[in-house]
Amino acid sequence: MKIFVTGATGFIGSAIVRELINEGYQVLGLTRSDAGAKSLIAAGAEVHRGDLEDLESLRSGAAAADAVIHTAFIHDFSKFKENCEIDRRAIEALGSALEGSDRPLIVTSGTGMAGPTPGRLSTEDDPPYSGPGSIPRIASEEAAASIAGRGVCVSVVRLPQVHDPEKQGLVTYAIAIAREKGVSIFAGAGANRWPAVHRLDAARLYRLVLEKGVAGARYNAVAEEGVPFREIAQAIGRRVNVPVVSKSPEEAAEHFGWLAHFALMDSPASSERTRKLLGWRPTRTGLIADLDAAQYFEPRTDRAVAAR
Repeated sequence: MKIFVTGATGFIGSAIVRELINEGYQVLGLTRSDAGAKSLIAAGAEVHRGDLEDLESLRSGAAAADAVIHTAFIHDFSKFKENCEIDRRAIEALGSALEGSDRPLIVTSGTGMAGPTPGRLSTEDDPPYSGPGSIPRIASEEAAASIAGRGVCVSVVRLPQVHDPEKQGLVTYAIAIAREKGVSIFAGAGANRWPAVHRLDAARLYRLVLEKGVAGARYNAVAEEGVPFREIAQAIGRRVNVPVVSKSPEEAAEHFGWLAHFALMDSPASSERTRKLLGWRPTRTGLIADLDAAQYFEPRTDRAVAAR
């Protein structure tokens, strides 16, 4: 069985490629660069040239495969809304190549798409929220719903904060801001929560959705239901060696800039239904443990000395 993976050389996609190949699948990986092609070949995958804005490359990749896992996204947050619309068009293009077949498409979204759920964890049953303060990336789930209406066997994986000791998803940007400004902050009591998952647990979930998933379903890749942002800020402060300070929401918003929408968000989420339906059991280390173990916090001078 051949799986077309977009974002195949990215943080999450590369882990999915390894998971699939280790389980005996053939992988056709999308890449736009020579370096990406080399990494795919080294992993044992086939190379498909193209990118998210080359819709024909997406259609031809999907047409050549038995299933599609779509993880690619342009992570330029200065053009976030524009990039979300690029993702919408990409999903529609992938869907057009799968119409009239039973070949599955797995689309990537985020747990934050469920919007506010005061007093409870968000779940897989919560539809994408399009009200005030909604995240533009609901475009991905809107596109999935659109192609489902045309008979495409599409399902959605909602990712939380994804981490491992090498990279920390959105936390990576908070680390950069703490380094730049010499302080790690949280808003108020820092009680707002981020759900989280290790990227290898997330990769295994994508495979299980491929094998056991149901068209039209949403799956939450949540290992930790809600890590208080105060604990995240404290871990950053420990590793960057800067003070950790509470600020008002207004001051925090100014400090974080474009990241403020996420840094101040309280979005705890459950994966109870996902675990029950797919038998998924996350087993890897948690977010704070990975922050404490991350090697990239080492001062550059230390790394330079070690490299000599």
